[in-house]
Amino acid sequence: MYRQPYHLVEFSAWPLLGSLAILSMPVGLIAYIRMNSPYLLILGLISTAVIATVWWRDVVRESSMQGFHSSQVVYGIKVGVTLFIVSEVCFFFAFFWAYFHSSLTPSYQVGCVWPPIGITTLGTFQVPLLNTTVLLLSGVSITWCHHAIEEKARSEALAGLLVTLLLGVYFLFLQYNEYMETGFSMADSVYGSSFFLATGFHGCHVLVGATFLAVCLLRLWKFHFTMNHHVGFLAAAWYWHFVDVVWLFLYISIYWWGS
Repeated sequence: MYRQPYHLVEFSAWPLLGSLAILSMPVGLIAYIRMNSPYLLILGLISTAVIATVWWRDVVRESSMQGFHSSQVVYGIKVGVTLFIVSEVCFFFAFFWAYFHSSLTPSYQVGCVWPPIGITTLGTFQVPLLNTTVLLLSGVSITWCHHAIEEKARSEALAGLLVTLLLGVYFLFLQYNEYMETGFSMADSVYGSSFFLATGFHGCHVLVGATFLAVCLLRLWKFHFTMNHHVGFLAAAWYWHFVDVVWLFLYISIYWWGS
């Protein structure tokens, strides 16, 4: 019997193997760019996905099957998720800083104007506005799911989470089509670099959030969440709301003001 409320995890190989798998992705990307060899990058992507799956499986077993996630452990998880989101805010703050530094004082290399000479920006009130609407609707649907879980309305919770996941996938589809229609590339001055870095990393976060929501949808379908114990869903919902807020800033600063 434990005499303290904390969960002392067992020895696991996933942190070490996961670190090596994640490390192989940027190294593989460099190898792909410099030597046109995609094998290490593909290996890193596949191994990271596999390790994340089995690691997530172990955490689900510890929380839902073995009952190790006490109230104190849940509180620690919430603090950890909050600090993680704060670190993500700092991550995107760097991109916004670079964008405004370049746009507020454009250099002579880009014609002393913003957007730079030769750059045809995307329509503010076309696909970007539709993307904004889609993400805002997904924020409403995931809030609906949260309230349904707390009220024991399982069918409504499943519907709300499924709608959120579909809206996230639709956002990625629209973003991909938008990239295919842009008249500039990442190599076209600082505008192209800052645009594709900021929106591209946001798209990666949407993909991660959609994966998170898909796991929560499966767990909700298997009765893993109760009205008082659904910290896994809370983490996904907080992360998704963060993605929504970041996109609002991206839309206002890059698509609207920056055009």
